[in-house]
Amino acid sequence: MTRYGALHGDSGVRAYALVPRGIAVEFRSGAVYLYTHGSAGAHRIARMRALARGGRGLSTYISRHAHDRYAAVYADRGAWTAGRAGPA
Repeated sequence: MTRYGALHGDSGVRAYALVPRGIAVEFRSGAVYLYTHGSAGAHRIARMRALARGGRGLSTYISRHAHDRYAAVYADRGAWTAGRAGPA
């Protein structure tokens, strides 16, 4: 994951990862939410990716436009990483 810039002060977002057709967002709580084209729509994912790269506005955008539109939620980064590995 890439540390989120939070250029405009304190943010609820800690880190993010660009994944095929989506974005994974780690919040300050430690939970990781996966947003995909299928769950949030390609236009929202494109905007979230741009905000993540820019380091500003991602947390606000998610709360206003994509809050419940996640495909999966993981307790923490370790669980997200394990989930990406697939079955053993």
